[in-house]
Amino acid sequence: MTSTPHSFQVDLRGLVDLLSHHLYSSPRVYVRELLQNAVDAVTARRALDPEAEIRIRLSTSDGRVTIEDSGIGLTATEAHSFLATIGRSSKRGGEGTAEEISGLEATRQEFLGQFGIGLLACFVVARQIRVVTRSARDPQAAPVEWLATDDGSYTVRELPHEARPEPGTTVVLEGRPGAAEWTVPAKVEQLARDYGSLLPYDITFDDGEGGEPRPVTDRPAVWDRSFPTPAARRVALAGHCAQLFGFTPLDSIDLDLPVAGVRGVAYVLPEPTSPAHRAGHRVHLKGMLLTDRADNLLPDWAFFVRAVLDTDTLRPTASRENLYDDETLAAVRDALGARVRGWLAELAASEPERLAAFLRVHHLGVKSMARHDSELLGLMLPWLPFETSDGTMSLEQFAAAHRDVHFTRTVEEFRQIAPIAAAHGLGVINAGYTYDADLLSLLPSVRPELKVTELDAGAVTERLDPVPTSAELELAPFLATARTRLEPQGCDVVLRAFQPVSVPALYLDDRQARQERDRTAALESADSLWSGILGALRGSAPRARLVLNHNNPLIRRISALPDEALTGTAVESLYGQALLMSQRPLRPADSTLLNRAFLGLLEWATHPTESSEEQK
Repeated sequence: MTSTPHSFQVDLRGLVDLLSHHLYSSPRVYVRELLQNAVDAVTARRALDPEAEIRIRLSTSDGRVTIEDSGIGLTATEAHSFLATIGRSSKRGGEGTAEEISGLEATRQEFLGQFGIGLLACFVVARQIRVVTRSARDPQAAPVEWLATDDGSYTVRELPHEARPEPGTTVVLEGRPGAAEWTVPAKVEQLARDYGSLLPYDITFDDGEGGEPRPVTDRPAVWDRSFPTPAARRVALAGHCAQLFGFTPLDSIDLDLPVAGVRGVAYVLPEPTSPAHRAGHRVHLKGMLLTDRADNLLPDWAFFVRAVLDTDTLRPTASRENLYDDETLAAVRDALGARVRGWLAELAASEPERLAAFLRVHHLGVKSMARHDSELLGLMLPWLPFETSDGTMSLEQFAAAHRDVHFTRTVEEFRQIAPIAAAHGLGVINAGYTYDADLLSLLPSVRPELKVTELDAGAVTERLDPVPTSAELELAPFLATARTRLEPQGCDVVLRAFQPVSVPALYLDDRQARQERDRTAALESADSLWSGILGALRGSAPRARLVLNHNNPLIRRISALPDEALTGTAVESLYGQALLMSQRPLRPADSTLLNRAFLGLLEWATHPTESSEEQK
């Protein structure tokens, strides 16, 4: 049994719905399709006749949009074949004489359109499309009129030679109901400039009001223009960025990849932005704007720039509104990332002030991305600003003074310890801010000679000046009372001499001490089974410490009090004050102690003699 081949049938109304609601993001692309066809036509004409006069003129009048070109034109047969057939493009070759096909293939890489949707895409705004064209390949062929409506029908007829004496094409769109906003002269001109400013041929626009046609193209691109000085170029690029993206950049980075056919510039954002925000870059394909929302052009870590470039190698998607993510784009993305890294490296090496200005704005985002990008980490980590016991500085500066790097995990802990650490030469970094602790843990991978550890109570205590043995023995009863009073809080008491003198006591703990305290709290509330298990876990883990400052006059007076009960109350008050200064959360037992110490001191202050007698 034989089968009979059949041709696919296309419902044009369904196609228009597909294009306008699914393939294209907006009806605005119809202007791009008009420009694209005109540019491809004159490109083919130039290949056929390099001396031919080239012109492209876009105009609007009474709800109609017209574009006229002096391009290659079409014969009646070609109009049937190419204007009304989905998937077939005159730019692909494959039909005609060997000479014609050869000429088409030789210039195919210069064409913008390759998907064969062509003028049918203009039905997103038009109810009727009229094309009058005359072929430059066949000078004897008569002009042709191709007339199509959005119901899916079209007619083709030959016209008298005088209807179009010269080769080329004129396309007239008659707007469809509800699409009037897309045929307003100001809108059409704005879209033409947006899409076609970098196209390789002069294009003009006529608004139908009798004035001189205005240029649409603005070549060469600003990054390719010559300027008298580097400063003049920076000013021009800043103005271009403000016009294009709406901000004045911190700096600009040339994106020049001749081998990949890419040329453009990246502008550095002047305000912080989230690394999670998908950047919208502008990409031109052979001068035609492809998209202003390309989010796969640069590496994710380059979130702090907005790029605009022109390419003749990257592939567009079928809608021609984004880049096809293939191996070529991946290679270009890596190369563009290398350009941005090179800019950062150049700033780090020769212009630290400009690098500092950049990091003041984008340090948080750079820190976020550096955690996952080893190259960016190695490049930027030494220069990222951190809050340290020596002031805000880069890790490069900090490491020059401290080989042993200590850090705190909370801002409160750092604020308490920073003045004392600075006075005693202990290098401490505040890692309480977002990403800082993660980055510091990676620092040895970049600077192996550095030792990075979380600050613990023992490290601080060892840096503080010891009290003479004789003085400590003399104060042994006082220290015994203090330790007894603070034993229920899981806190040891030590005596040291440190600066500043105005600080009477310093509360120190670390992660292990906090874990031990949490274990003890769990033990107190656990049943017999868990009490046994948690009790078995008790070890020699360090405990929190209250470091009393022997240089402080108040500590000396408290240590000399004859009343042991009053001494204990005073020690509890010192503990509470140091705990509050550390800004740590208070446990119920700490709140109870603070209340007891406060009321005890009030009692003693109002009835010192009676209170002392009662306590005895």
